Amino acid sequence: MATLREYYDTDNQKVISISGSLIITTSGSNIEVLTKVHLDFDSNTIYVSFFIPEANDSFIILVGLINNLDKALAIGRRVEIQSGLPGEKPVNSKDLTFSGKIFAYSVMEIPENEIQAFQNEVRSQNLYIQYRVPQFAIARSELEKPQAFISHDSRDKDDIARPIAIGLSKLMCPVWFDDYSLRVGDKLRETIEKGILECKKCILVLSPHFLANNGWTKVEFNSIFTRELIEETDLVLPVWHGITKKDLFEYSPSLVNKVGVKSDLGIEEVIRKLHQSIRH
Repeated sequence: MATLREYYDTDNQKVISISGSLIITTSGSNIEVLTKVHLDFDSNTIYVSFFIPEANDSFIILVGLINNLDKALAIGRRVEIQSGLPGEKPVNSKDLTFSGKIFAYSVMEIPENEIQAFQNEVRSQNLYIQYRVPQFAIARSELEKPQAFISHDSRDKDDIARPIAIGLSKLMCPVWFDDYSLRVGDKLRETIEKGILECKKCILVLSPHFLANNGWTKVEFNSIFTRELIEETDLVLPVWHGITKKDLFEYSPSLVNKVGVKSDLGIEEVIRKLHQSIRH
């Protein structure tokens, strides 16, 4: 599960971010608050994010940050950047306008009523604060948890497996897909088995390649089938890709009894039906 700090570090990847810090004094202590100024050349705007560490007076720190917005924005002016596509007039970072949007990631909770009152107060200054706390990280990680494991032969990756993974992800249904989920240095068997155990459903891209593969797809199928037996639940969502009922019966008679979706219906219909079953 990702932590609040990890979200602070990895959010806003599609814009240029300049990092620094601000020192806020509270109760006689100097608190260092990590600060990022985000340069969004597409919208011609700047916005800011803060990471507030554990402290007794988180609300006072937040107020102090708002009172020192000029210092925060100055971090973005430390460098001058020009951006633009070929043939377009370059946009200079110094010409971007502050949007008023502020993301505050805080390790400590602030009572909802205090946050709401403060948000209403600063709105008159055209400031819009999005306050994020550890509970935000927990809820967000749960939403990002893969809902379905995609088992496929690598020779079917570009033709059918990747389009399914992309299509489901666009429908806010994250999946375990090797290209997305495996990282350099991962222990292959442990990572795959963890994905199979944690996902709600397991999509099998059943093709001639899959049925002939006695390597990883066979290992994955056996693990999925074992989990289904132990949990006494329906995990498998079959996608028939260029195979017949006879082919499937020879591979695993039990799979013939599973209602599947045929790839010749078109990838959009395959994705729709899979999404419907996963979210059911």
